[in-house]
Amino acid sequence: MLIEQVDRLSRLTSGDWSKLRKEITDRQVRIVALDLPTSHMLADEDRESFTARMAEAINSMLLDMLAAVARKDYEDRRRRQAQGQAKAKAEGRYKGRPANEKRNAGIARMLSSGMSYSQIHDATNASRATIAKISRACKLSGFATTDG
Repeated sequence: MLIEQVDRLSRLTSGDWSKLRKEITDRQVRIVALDLPTSHMLADEDRESFTARMAEAINSMLLDMLAAVARKDYEDRRRRQAQGQAKAKAEGRYKGRPANEKRNAGIARMLSSGMSYSQIHDATNASRATIAKISRACKLSGFATTDG
C-alpha cells in the first residue's frame, strides 16, 4: 500500500491503531510511505532476506512512532482550536457557522411535500442529522412535515 504520509494512514487512538496494525500485519500488507524513506526498500525486497526482515522491523517501529506523533499532532490541533473558540466565546466574538437559510428553507419545503430523508439528501447533499434538525424545528414552529 502506497501512502503519501503516515498521518494519512492513522490519527487513531492507541487502541484503534493497535487494531489497524494487527489487521495490516495479519494481511501481510506492506506500507510504503513517501515520508518514511526506510519503507521504500520494502517495495522490491525478497521478504525472507536478512535485509528485508531488518528493514521490515525498523519500518514497523517507525510506523508505530509516526502514528503516535500523528495522533499527538491531531489532539494538539483540536485542543488549540477549542481554546481559540473558548476565548472568542468569552470575548463575545464566536458565532459559529451561520445556518444556510436558503438551503434550510428548501429542505423544509421538501419535508412538507412528503419527500424522504434519502431523497432530500440526494437533492441537497445535507446530512440526515441536518434534515432531522430542520424537521424538528418545523414541528416546533407548527410547520407541517411528514417524517422520512
